[in-house]
Amino acid sequence: MDKFVIRSQRALNGEVNISGAKNAAVAIIPAALLVDGPCKIENIPDISDVRVLIDIISKLGAEVKFDDENSISVNTQYLSCYSAPYEMVKSIRASYYLIGALLGRFKKAEVALPGGCDFGFRPIDQHIKGFEALGANVVIEHGIVKVYADKLVGAQIYLDVVSLGATINLMLAAVKAEGTTIIENAAKEPYVVDVANFLNAMGANVKGAGTDVIKIKGVEVLSGGLTHSIIPDMIEAGTFMVAGAATKGDVVVKNIIPKHVESLTAKLIEMNVKVIEGEDWIRVQGTDHITKANIKTLPYPGFPTDLHPLATILLCLADGTSTVTEGVWDSRFQYVDELKRMGAKIKVEGRMALVEGPESLTGAPVKATDLRGGAAMVIAALTAQGVTEVHNIRLIDRGYEKFDIKLRSLGADIIRVSEPE
Repeated sequence: MDKFVIRSQRALNGEVNISGAKNAAVAIIPAALLVDGPCKIENIPDISDVRVLIDIISKLGAEVKFDDENSISVNTQYLSCYSAPYEMVKSIRASYYLIGALLGRFKKAEVALPGGCDFGFRPIDQHIKGFEALGANVVIEHGIVKVYADKLVGAQIYLDVVSLGATINLMLAAVKAEGTTIIENAAKEPYVVDVANFLNAMGANVKGAGTDVIKIKGVEVLSGGLTHSIIPDMIEAGTFMVAGAATKGDVVVKNIIPKHVESLTAKLIEMNVKVIEGEDWIRVQGTDHITKANIKTLPYPGFPTDLHPLATILLCLADGTSTVTEGVWDSRFQYVDELKRMGAKIKVEGRMALVEGPESLTGAPVKATDLRGGAAMVIAALTAQGVTEVHNIRLIDRGYEKFDIKLRSLGADIIRVSEPE
């Protein structure tokens, strides 16, 4: 079990390159199971969630070869297994994409209910509703989702809530269905567009990704033979933007799509942080006087829920009382108790938190309660007086490639230390 040890207050300065998007990679890797020939996926982030998924599809029979640290070649020509038991998927939420991909390929799938970060009850009812609309029979027995269909037929599916996971999963299931599938009230995240681009490059016919209506005309074969490069990770980009602002530094975040972080950029400017935008980079220059702000998370293009814990760190340093309202998950404030150990003044009432600032944070032993909450603890530690130990960092490793190494390149005093299990 590793931990991060972070010492002293230092302004971060320099340039940092952003890796491929976790939330796109964990969907595109299962999507490769639909391809009848070989394909190559580039700009894959070297993170634990991705390594787990690659291991899973390999055990299902896919041939996976690393061309380099961030590129893989996948051949599923001889894939024959449609079952992913609990031991395979227990640590990763995105394993539910295996259901849609295997159903699309074999017309049947058996996948254990997934794990991942705990933000309260996160049902897959919209996924199931869509699979059934396509003609599948779905049962859950002993924690395993079993989905079977004699054939899949295109249908009109209205999602009762905007769901990134359900939108992508139904795209995967529908690309080889007979006829046309229409997904209404679809999620509009860039990850949806990236998955659609991958599928289309392999021979699918998906239109409307990035809007709230996606139309999929089923095809018989996804022939493959092409290369797809995963988009940059907008949440990692946002993390380093916040880090630059919180430490009163000067950080250039490179290899990004600035439009994807527009909601954060607007909020930083509102908080008196200087932001300069280039074609594929953003420069963030900190200030001695961060102003208070009110933040509400919403589905894209609203403020991302994944940046909520990180934005809270800035609000702790801001003048006055700010609010954070969580509009996506029921229980995303678990990190707050850890932040209070460092001196933060935060009061949580339901889905809203009142944040009093400015507060001088002090080093303390804390733990990552989830992936983004863990990253927030690291950024808080970079602003704090004294030494902070961040434990349970396996959760951070799920979504950030070489997080400590990238921070050190900007001047952070952070080391990874192994400790007994």
